[in-house]
Formats: sequence, structure tokens, C-alpha cells
Amino acid sequence: MTAFESFQSNSTYVAEDGLISSVNAAIALERPLLVKGEPGTGKTMLAHAVAESLGMPLITWHVKSTSKAIDGLYTYDVVQRLNDSRFGEGDVSDIRGYIKMGPVGQAFQSDKRAVLLIDEIDKGDIEFPNDLLRELDEMAFDVPEINETISATHRPVIIITSNAEKELPDAFLRRCVFHFISFPKAEILRDIVAVHHPQINDDLLEAAMQRFYQIRRQDKLRKKPSTSEFIDWLNVLAGSGVAAETILSAFPFAGVLLKQEEDLRAITGRA
Repeated sequence: MTAFESFQSNSTYVAEDGLISSVNAAIALERPLLVKGEPGTGKTMLAHAVAESLGMPLITWHVKSTSKAIDGLYTYDVVQRLNDSRFGEGDVSDIRGYIKMGPVGQAFQSDKRAVLLIDEIDKGDIEFPNDLLRELDEMAFDVPEINETISATHRPVIIITSNAEKELPDAFLRRCVFHFISFPKAEILRDIVAVHHPQINDDLLEAAMQRFYQIRRQDKLRKKPSTSEFIDWLNVLAGSGVAAETILSAFPFAGVLLKQEEDLRAITGRA
């Protein structure tokens, strides 16, 4: 890929080949990349890695259940303008002073091409993705308060994450490149561990991985432990000096991996 900027794994983020290809396809097509996968598989950190790899600023929008599409575009602080008109502070005739760009607006107005992360889009209401269709298609939106259209100076690299809490509309999906981040196999997990714990004892790591995958194979678990929780568990194990054989026999610090009473009871026999 020589005709456009290309993402590669770096020293802080290990990406498998399929994910790298999907990122670069989205960059080439100038379409959003929609990334799904289990919580803790590195969806959010992907945007940080892409920004670092491409030398671009990162602008983030963490979607909440109360988020509206307009929040990502801009806000008009009518309350502040009203207060200024009552108490004589600020130039209320200049509406622009009360317009603040949201994450999408900031990405559109950035002096250089940026990476825009729309994180956990499925937390918004059912119409939330549809309300962004025109803006993501045309890279522009209207601000009627000042009778202007904000157009992207540089088309941002857009990464959208979803935990699949809600189905996303077909019209929205058609406009995206899609990638599902599978749970990493052992060899990839070792590479991820090497980024976070380069000096970890080999015996400790092998015992922890054996125990970890053994737990994940249990179908009865309500919430299987994630990659990020495994990294946290290793950090505690290494810091406490636990022996490798203890990991297999006693399952120390189980609460770092398992977050449901039923899961703890099923694996350890106690809540």
C-alpha cells in the first residue's frame, strides 16, 4: 500500500494481519472503520495506535446513553448567552462566541488530518447512528445559528467501536468497513503480554495462560475474562511473587479475572 498512509502494529499495540488490512482498507476508501469484539480486546486502544502510527492527532467521542448526534457536531450555549445578556457580560451579538465544536466538528476543522474515535456507538439510542449518516458521508454539517456549513478541511480517519449491545442500522453498516476483533490466540496473547510485561518470568506466564484459557473455555461463565483483565492479573501475580504452580492449583487473585458472583462460585467454589 503505497498510494496512501498505511497503519502497522507498533511497540504499544499488537494487531493481527486481518485487523491491519481492515484499517488500511478504511483509510484507502475514506470510510469509517466499525470495530466489534468482546470488551477488553483493544477496540478503543486501536484508535490510539492508529493515531500514533500515522502521526495524527486523536480526537475522541465517548458515546453515552444520553448522547445525541448533535453533541458530536457542535453545541450552542444559549443559556450562557442569556446570562450574558442579563448581566452585561460578553458580546451577545456575536453568536459565534457561544458555538463550541464537538469531537466531529473538531476533527473536521483540524489543521491536519486527525483520527476520530467514536467509542461505543451502540450505547446511543436506536436512531443515533442514522443521525450521523449525512455528516459521515458528506464530511459536512450545518450550523443554522450562524448560517454556515462546516466542511472537513482534511477527511479524518474514523474508527467506530461497538460492544454489540444494540444492532446497528443497515444504512449505517453499508457506509462502514467492518472488522470483528476475535479473542487472541496464545501466540498473539504472548506478543501482547510482551508489550506490557517484557520481563515477566516464562514459567509464570505459561502457568497463567494455561489457567486463563482453561477458564475461558468454561461455557457456564456469564462474563469471560478479557485480554485487559489478563494483563491486570499478570501484573498482580508478578508483583506478589506467586509461584507458577500456585496459579494452577489455587487460582490466586481470582477477582481480578472474574467479576460475577456466579462465575467466582463456578470456578472457585466460593463467591
